[in-house]
Amino acid sequence: YEITYGDWSSDVCSSDLTALCNALSKIVASESLLTEPEELTPYECDGLTALREVPLAVVLPENLDQLRAIVALCNQMQVAVVTRGAGTGLSGGARPSKDALLIGLAKLNRILKINSDRKSITVEPGVTNLAISQAVSHLNLYYAPDPSSQIACTIGGNVAENAGGVHCIKYGLTVNNVLQVRMLTIDGELLTFGSESLDTTGYDLLSLVVGSEGLLGIVTEVTVRLLDRPPEVRLLLAAFDQIEVAGDAVGAILTAGITPAGLEMMDHRSIQAAEDFTHAGYPREAAAILLCELDGRSPESVAEQAIKSIEILKQCGATQVIEAKSEAHRNQLWAGRKGAFPAIGRISPDYYVMDGTIPRRHLGTVLQQIDQLSNEFGLEVANVFHAGDGNLHPLILYDANQPGELQKAEQMGTEILKHCIEAGGSITGEHGVGLEKLDAMCSQFNESELSLFHQLKQVFDPHNLLNPGKAIPTLHRCAELGAMHVHHGQLPHPELERF
Repeated sequence: YEITYGDWSSDVCSSDLTALCNALSKIVASESLLTEPEELTPYECDGLTALREVPLAVVLPENLDQLRAIVALCNQMQVAVVTRGAGTGLSGGARPSKDALLIGLAKLNRILKINSDRKSITVEPGVTNLAISQAVSHLNLYYAPDPSSQIACTIGGNVAENAGGVHCIKYGLTVNNVLQVRMLTIDGELLTFGSESLDTTGYDLLSLVVGSEGLLGIVTEVTVRLLDRPPEVRLLLAAFDQIEVAGDAVGAILTAGITPAGLEMMDHRSIQAAEDFTHAGYPREAAAILLCELDGRSPESVAEQAIKSIEILKQCGATQVIEAKSEAHRNQLWAGRKGAFPAIGRISPDYYVMDGTIPRRHLGTVLQQIDQLSNEFGLEVANVFHAGDGNLHPLILYDANQPGELQKAEQMGTEILKHCIEAGGSITGEHGVGLEKLDAMCSQFNESELSLFHQLKQVFDPHNLLNPGKAIPTLHRCAELGAMHVHHGQLPHPELERF
């Protein structure tokens, strides 16, 4: 794979593209190198379909050796790289650019090692989230983080975005369940972060890698923690006639010392859509519902928590509380929540998914603010989200065929994120920043913090070849937005003016 080329322009011309493709054809089989327009179109966006761009080319390595050779070639020729898993991300983090090579990792999908004694599994980045639990189900083990897209999303993408799921309130996000990551740098070095033990010495660089959105390197191997399947599980569904009251009930349950495995909320619009789509058995007339799942090893303990939770929910104003009668009934109730996003797609030509996090005590207030913004912008909103950890997912409904509606939806989304920040929260909980929230980063972080992000990026990727233009805004962009204070129009860090 040792191929020598001259200087490489960041604005790739046709002759350079031919040289690149000729070099790539010596590394991968012809069917793994995509260059025709009809082959590239499926890769023009991730789950954020409003942002599209056709990549320079797509290459699909089948093993680590091929991946290393591809990355070495791109580094030598100074070609930008965008890495893609299953493309289920919702922030534009995997959207390609016209002068970047898109590397798809779907073929790196081997399960490398199952360690039942340590309760861990090591896999390649293209293994899907659900496949991990399926691979160890015979051991009565499972992988806890469960995004709604778990049937399709890959563990490499989960690591890149620090994905969560409906059970993250008790079992944590990806960062809380990953033991070790191997990452390929743009210089071709294979680094190991973390270990298979419970703790490692030195700086916690594993936490730096998880959620880095492909800006620091390419994940090649992941070792995750497995859990014993809880023998006792109970699911409660509580209906409310006001969404703000349902929000307040969330805080009441947690304040009482109960930590549900999952605590999810859906508003009236999402209830109606999910019921029409999945026939989950939801009370259609409710303004909001809470799904509260309790689990544990002791039937007596879980039963006690269920009785206490039902009492709290009724005291908080629940008009109805239903307990799942069987595992099949529980799966049916969860199916409505898991299918909520596609269900909304059946009632609106387009929708814009937001992902902000707030302190739980402000749920009722922020939900009211979202309703006010809905009236102000004239766009309907469906709320379906992880109430237990305050991770909001307002779905703003719009029609891209109507001039100006996408822009209105984006403006409304920006206002929602501002309310999240003002409430003491964050602009993202699990979807990442990508391209979608670049401007919102200027509102959450100051100059010094953003400068530190850029310096970290430079340590791993000095030529800015990995997923350029994503996750971290330039200081110039923030200054243009007026979101950060810049003295006399000058950047406070002259050495960072290139950012």
